Amino acid sequence: MRVLLIGDIVGKVGRTTLKFFLPNIMSRYKIDVVIANGENSAGGFGITEKTALELFSYGVNVITTGNHVWDKKEAVSYIAKEGRILRPLNYPAGVPGSGSIIFTTNNKKQIAVLCVSGRVFMNTLECPFRTTESEIAKLKEYTDIIVIDFHAEATSEKIAFGYYMDGKVSAVIGTHTHVQTADETILPNGTAYITDVGMTGPLNGVIGIDKEQIIQRFLTHLPRKYDVAGGTGILSGVVFEIDDKNGKAISIHRLQLKGKLVEEN
Repeated sequence: MRVLLIGDIVGKVGRTTLKFFLPNIMSRYKIDVVIANGENSAGGFGITEKTALELFSYGVNVITTGNHVWDKKEAVSYIAKEGRILRPLNYPAGVPGSGSIIFTTNNKKQIAVLCVSGRVFMNTLECPFRTTESEIAKLKEYTDIIVIDFHAEATSEKIAFGYYMDGKVSAVIGTHTHVQTADETILPNGTAYITDVGMTGPLNGVIGIDKEQIIQRFLTHLPRKYDVAGGTGILSGVVFEIDDKNGKAISIHRLQLKGKLVEEN
């Protein structure tokens, strides 16, 4: 099975860039499943039903999220009924939505996808290590192909989580920082790993936001509303292949595609 996981989609630039590049990626790499982090797809902060349906229409199968999942009020009710959008698994019991899904591909193969949040420099949720391990035990009854979007800030937490999950899942793909790392690898026990897959959005902003606004924030420390940058878009992602028989990763390939000019407003 070949899986494409796309890094944090930011605003209209990210959505348009995804639409531009995705068909060719799917054809070239013969992708079976497309997973995308969409927590910033609506105006750079949060997700709405409209933006989610747009991503699904382009070919995304499962949308993961993170700490910005509730930034748009309508997300609470929408995620409660739309199983293809995952909020972090380690929210307390009773929070709307789900942190995992078992998705069936066109060729009738099953893949489990989990969305999990880190805790270092993030909201203090349930332990991502123990919560995920418990969920994996349940999912293993259905499939050995398990992919985790680990939405976390600290590099150390991401690497530790990757090693903890090595051999238990097919892939641990980091999101959240919007900056792609160059450490993609197959861990010793067969889990594909990268610390951060990067961002799909404006190339010439500061992690997606208008650069002048961010510079002024650093210079003045004054709060303000941020706008998504326009200009050239970039798509960041990883393609990894999984052995259908044992759930082990065979390969992982990093993608960065540039060149789609989009105006945010």
